[in-house]
Amino acid sequence: MMRAVLASWLALVCAASATTTTIPAGLEGVTIDQKLDAQVPLDLEFRDESGATVRLADYFGEKPVVLSLVYYECPMLCTLVLNGLVGSLKALPFDVGDEFEVVTVSFDPEETPDLAAAKKETYLSSYRRDGAAEGWHFLTGSAESIDALADAVGFRYRYDPERDLFSHAAGITVLTPSGRIARYFYGVEYPPRDLKLGLIEAADERIGTAVDQLLLFCFHYDVTTGRYSAAVMNLVRLGGLATVFGFAGFVLRSNRDRSR
Repeated sequence: MMRAVLASWLALVCAASATTTTIPAGLEGVTIDQKLDAQVPLDLEFRDESGATVRLADYFGEKPVVLSLVYYECPMLCTLVLNGLVGSLKALPFDVGDEFEVVTVSFDPEETPDLAAAKKETYLSSYRRDGAAEGWHFLTGSAESIDALADAVGFRYRYDPERDLFSHAAGITVLTPSGRIARYFYGVEYPPRDLKLGLIEAADERIGTAVDQLLLFCFHYDVTTGRYSAAVMNLVRLGGLATVFGFAGFVLRSNRDRSR
């Protein structure tokens, strides 16, 4: 029940810029602005969980990337985001590090690689697939790099010095291999079917089966909800094609029967 209430509240926060809903004090401007097709600056430097200096470009080039912005000492919401993400990843037929990469970045510049390493160990233990350690990256960085990345993907958050907490919305972003923003998914739970379709589209359909490509035809991405919904006209067209092919098969069989 608590998760459902929280998810509903998050949906309101994420849509705040497009609605007249009254936002609680302290949450003004806390949202996720969609910047579909925008380029993320891949030259930004961060530190990985071992403390080594890395660039975002190190994780791009060949595969789509799932990006999550959290902070590792968040008391509740970020844990729900990462729990929801790992739950969806476990349900996918694709493997982290094989068909796609996952990059988790702390937006608290005070957090350290040690915290990142601890989070990585926790979620790799939950994910339990070979090769994931090379495909799921937990980063920390300077305020300048964090702000540049957050601005590029439209992630708006605020720091509350009195409570020493960050106010932020929840969601993940799917990026193309070249670092362009392909899809947003809001909230703390990400339907595996939607995430799968998002990855397939972001990869320019280089991953997935013929059935997956058919699903892409039948569903379209709804930017207002961050989900894939049935494309009615595509389903009608598909049904029409099935009728045509079915009728053609009937005619062919009839002609064969007459020629015997």
